[in-house]
Amino acid sequence: MMENGMPRKRRQLTPQEKWEIFLEVTSLEISQADAARKYGVDVSVIVRLRALARDAAIAAFTSAKPGRPASAESLELELLREENDRLSEALKEMAVELTLHRGRQRSGFSARSPRA
Repeated sequence: MMENGMPRKRRQLTPQEKWEIFLEVTSLEISQADAARKYGVDVSVIVRLRALARDAAIAAFTSAKPGRPASAESLELELLREENDRLSEALKEMAVELTLHRGRQRSGFSARSPRA
């Protein structure tokens, strides 16, 4: 991003700031956009921070099953399976969109072709 013709430096958040942002946004004290402005970061940073906190919490809850101490490998495997499921769903959605898009092109009517 440019600010006054100069590239803006990347802001490094401390772990404490990340935790404060997470609490503020999760408790609905502040919106993601407002938190981004307040801490001088992009909204995507806030979104990734919330996803990271969610994944870490899920991993912690997974490892806390009574009678079954989880290894680091099993926690990582669980997170990878969740990511695989999420990516598979995204791929399915994109395939549907592509099919619909190609169907429009074959229909004989296109935004690029003039109407008769």
